[in-house]
Amino acid sequence: MKVAASLCAVLLAGLGTAAAQEVPRITFSKSFPGSQPAFFLITVERTGVSSYNESQDPDNAEKLQLEPSATDDMFQMAEKLDRFKKPLESGLKVANMGAKTLRWEAGAESWETKFNYSTNEDAKLLADRFESIAVCAQTLLELRRAIRHDRLGVNAAVLKIQGLWNDKRLVATADFLPVLDRVANDEVYIHMARERAAQIADAIRARSK
Repeated sequence: MKVAASLCAVLLAGLGTAAAQEVPRITFSKSFPGSQPAFFLITVERTGVSSYNESQDPDNAEKLQLEPSATDDMFQMAEKLDRFKKPLESGLKVANMGAKTLRWEAGAESWETKFNYSTNEDAKLLADRFESIAVCAQTLLELRRAIRHDRLGVNAAVLKIQGLWNDKRLVATADFLPVLDRVANDEVYIHMARERAAQIADAIRARSK
């Protein structure tokens, strides 16, 4: 009986791994030497589980959780682009805007396309969504660093978050709540920063209801 139970557990674990591998995900990377950062890689799974990385080392990735609406929109755009099976490069003589790669993975299915500049509106919109995720992740990391090492820099980071929120470009808002609450409730930070952090956190919670 113990052998049968162990075998069953192994089979269930294997099924769980196989199911996880079947979850579709889209990946966007951009390499642009001389810019800051010079490289970043973003992965978004169909569940909204995402990561942001400024290196090729997966251990350096910042984990994020995208909202269902943002995830749905991105995967709908990927479907419009035929899961990146077709070229997106315009072929036009334009300035270097960074080498970009879009990749689709779902089980054994894998497609990718690379481009510097595309005239395809869906491709431009999807790239812009990934750029927004990058800015949000960078700003979140900036606030965390400021909390640890630069109290005066906290207000500047909170101002950036407020700007992203006002422009309707703030995503992965659940990941911002813990740090915003920390700023709002800690009197070591200036009153302006605490007040702004509290307002943004309240707005995020109100929208999620």
